[in-house]
Amino acid sequence: MAVETGPTTAWRNWAGTEAAVATEVVRPRNLDELSDAVASAKRTVRARGSGHSFTAVGAAHDRAIDLSAWTGVVSADAASGLVTVRSGTTLRTLNAELDRLGRAMTNLGDIDAQTISGAISTGTHGTGERFGGISTQVAALELVLADGSVVTCSPDERPDLFAAGRVGLGAFGVISTVTLRTEPSFVLHAEERPEPLDDVLASLDGNCADNDHFEFYWFPYGRNALTKRNNRLPAGTVPEPLSRTRQFVEYQLMENVAFGTVCRVGRAVRPLVRPLNRLSSAVLSARAYSDVSHKVFVTNRNVRFVESEYAVPREALPEVLGELRKRVPRLADPVMFPVEIRVAAADDIWLSTAYERDSAYLAIHQYVGMPYQEYFALFESIVGAVGGRPHWGKMHSLDAADLRKRYPRFDDFTALRAELDPQGKFLNPYLSRVLGA
Repeated sequence: MAVETGPTTAWRNWAGTEAAVATEVVRPRNLDELSDAVASAKRTVRARGSGHSFTAVGAAHDRAIDLSAWTGVVSADAASGLVTVRSGTTLRTLNAELDRLGRAMTNLGDIDAQTISGAISTGTHGTGERFGGISTQVAALELVLADGSVVTCSPDERPDLFAAGRVGLGAFGVISTVTLRTEPSFVLHAEERPEPLDDVLASLDGNCADNDHFEFYWFPYGRNALTKRNNRLPAGTVPEPLSRTRQFVEYQLMENVAFGTVCRVGRAVRPLVRPLNRLSSAVLSARAYSDVSHKVFVTNRNVRFVESEYAVPREALPEVLGELRKRVPRLADPVMFPVEIRVAAADDIWLSTAYERDSAYLAIHQYVGMPYQEYFALFESIVGAVGGRPHWGKMHSLDAADLRKRYPRFDDFTALRAELDPQGKFLNPYLSRVLGA
């Protein structure tokens, strides 16, 4: 087990919103080393993921466990579709490994930089009214508890730990492996186009029902929304992706280079933000293509931003979006980025944002370096009025007293955490705030 105390002890997340310096970093290469890294920790210990959370959920201030040497597929069962993967494996690597096995995740979000353990622990999700988040695809977890013991949980084995641990915030232990329910590889047809926002809202229920995966982006100062429809094609369909040239032009040049330039101009000259945002919504182009599922689900994003996201009851979406449309244009500091709207099915995971309710997700963003505090506070007040639940990896101001009111199983979660980790070995300041520990 390698222990480091040099510059690698410093950590900063992708957005630059959080930073921490650990006293030491341990990089385990096998389960015995991972168990020893937890058991021998003198104070607190946290596993580091990819740093793609906008909160400090992954910050380590004493011992940090670097899982970059603990990756890869452990086993794959073709008959059942169950695939067990080590916790440090990124979604990007996992998707490539599943591709080689002829398998696929049922649903994904639009970022693949996260580790599988970090993605499920914070409640990462995609879109689709018949689909849950990534955690709903978990069939079993193996965790290292505070004393270094290794336990497995599933619907039949330690079911309470399974119900809590699939979105566990790293509060129960360090996940060592994740067993996923996968399915045979499939092709998605993607249709992306600008549409008047009023038309999108009028047909929202129909679009969610008629498409496997539907989402849209609202530009606060423009009339158009960018809609995205992804639908499964029959088995054996040959993908028809965009040409390499068009992929480069539209995704790299337009969505990253050109949009990044627009954002930098808006940050430097604030009065230009509103017309630039309107321009961005007006010049959107339509495209249709098909490809293997993960290549359609995932989007390459190089422009840095800060983000907050809340899940609200599905039926509350029109009210919430109506308030945002009315009040965001009045903000003193203009908003550069669009708002992303998605939907997801209810689930039974204790601290899932979709626990026991079909949900709509609203994710707001601001270009890095631009003022966002007033915008994010306004957003929290609007979604809070309908019982909104914050994404655990996105920026929010809530504490345990607020969250207890929004999660029926909150006290069960914290009681189980206290039972399994009575000394608080897995806590950090973020978890102490949101769990009241």
